[in-house]
Amino acid sequence: MGDRVRLGALVLPEHPGRNGIEVWRKVEELGFDHAWTLDHLSWRIPPDRPWFDALTTLTAAAAVTSHIGLGTLVVSPNFRHPVLTARQAMTLDHLSGGRFVLGLGAGAAGRDSTALGGPDLTPAERAARFEEFVSLVDRLLRGPTTTFTGRYFSARDVMMVPGSLQSPRLPLAVAATGPRGMRLAAGFAQMWITIGDAGSPGEQSEAEAIDTLRRQLSRLTSACEQVGRSPKELRKLVNLSRVVKDPYGSPGRLRDLVERCAGLGFTDVVVACPRRDGVFAGDMSLFEESVARLRCDPVRERND
Repeated sequence: MGDRVRLGALVLPEHPGRNGIEVWRKVEELGFDHAWTLDHLSWRIPPDRPWFDALTTLTAAAAVTSHIGLGTLVVSPNFRHPVLTARQAMTLDHLSGGRFVLGLGAGAAGRDSTALGGPDLTPAERAARFEEFVSLVDRLLRGPTTTFTGRYFSARDVMMVPGSLQSPRLPLAVAATGPRGMRLAAGFAQMWITIGDAGSPGEQSEAEAIDTLRRQLSRLTSACEQVGRSPKELRKLVNLSRVVKDPYGSPGRLRDLVERCAGLGFTDVVVACPRRDGVFAGDMSLFEESVARLRCDPVRERND
C-alpha cells in the first residue's frame, strides 16, 4: 500500500479578528494535513462582505497553529510581483516553521487583472507572463542575490536573506490545465493543482468531472516526460469543492470521492470548509463527520 492521501481544507479569507483565529485552530484540531486560502482581491461573495489579504491571513494562521501545512490557492501575477511574493513566501516559511507551500496560478481575466490598471492580456500573453513569474520566483527563492530583466518583471540585486527554511527552497505548487502550465509544474513544482474544468468549475456532471481529471493527469504525465521527470516525484492535488457538488453531503460521500481521486492518481484532496450561505454553503456537522471518517480509516495512494 502507498502513503495515505493527504486531506486539506480550504478556508476563505473572510474571517475578521478572533473569529479567524478560531477557524484556523479548528481546522487543525479536525486533523487536516494542510489548509489553504484563496488569493484574490475579490471573489464570488457579495462585495459588502469582508475579504482579507491571503498572505497576511496565513501569517496569522501560522502563529496560531503548530503542525498543519499552510498554502495559497493560488497567488497569481494579476496583482503580485515575483520579488515581493518570494519575500513574503520566505517570511511565511520561517514563521510557520517550514509548513508553507506557495501555490501559484496564471490568473484569470476579471477584476483581479484590472485592479492595478494594467492592460488586458491575451491568453498567450497570460501564459508567457506566468512562465516568467514562476521561473523568477524559483530563482529568487534559490539564490542569495538575483538580477533579472524580463518582458513582464525585473529584479535588480535582490537579496534573499536568510533564504528558505525548507531546503533547497520552500515547495511550489502550480495550478495548471494547459500544456504550457503543466510543463511549468513538471519543471519547477513539487505539487500540481487542479480544480477540474477551469472554464466552468463545478458545472460538469460527476462522471464528466472525473473524466476531465483523468485526462488532465494524462497530460501532466506527458509534461513530466517532456522535461525528463518522473510523474511520481510530483504530488497531485485536486480541490474537490470546485469539481463536484456537495462533496460531504452524506455520510461516507467524502471518503468515496477521495477513493476515486486516489484511484486516478491524486495524492492530495482539498475540500472547502462549509459556509452559512452562498458559495461552499454546507452543514458543519456533516463536514466534521466526513473528516472524522477519513481520519479513522484513511484512503491510501495508488503505487502504480
